[in-house]
Amino acid sequence: MLEYLVFVAAFGSLMGALAYIRSMFKSTTAPNRVTWFMWSVAPLVATAAAVSNGVGLAVIPVFMSGFSPFLIFTASFFTKKACWKLGAFDYICGLLSGLAIVLWYLTSNPEVAIIFAIISDALAAVPTLLKGWRSPKTESAWPYLIGTFAPMTSFLAATAWSFSEVAFPIYLVGINFVLLLPLIRRR
Repeated sequence: MLEYLVFVAAFGSLMGALAYIRSMFKSTTAPNRVTWFMWSVAPLVATAAAVSNGVGLAVIPVFMSGFSPFLIFTASFFTKKACWKLGAFDYICGLLSGLAIVLWYLTSNPEVAIIFAIISDALAAVPTLLKGWRSPKTESAWPYLIGTFAPMTSFLAATAWSFSEVAFPIYLVGINFVLLLPLIRRR
């Protein structure tokens, strides 16, 4: 019965994304588009790899960790004040993140896909992490707070406790906590 909490977590992820989007339109948040785009791609790749390896409900928080950033990325094009200025470092991280996905494609192994998706997602997080430390007022804590707890529901839905089921959720808990730190510090 507890495995169905993944749906509550999915709803929470959606609400976190909508809160972030709302803050973009209020001009209190300025997302890094490279990060949010890669944050949508890498988890969706991990979702596809996990599903191809037989993972069930435990993959829903991973899917939402890609779908919610996709909503934020898309919404960033509808408000001029939403885009953080991108520099060479942002593009290099985005390129390396994309390269990790290409390397997974070349291996065609679901576990390797998840490893490369984690690497890709982590590289995509670097520009936003640095932005969070330098300009914490340009970020909203909600997606990272929810992103720290929502993936934990994957553990409730895990049946085999395989790498495919728990690796990306473990990573998500860690990276969201790290991204939350500079935003907590500002308060």
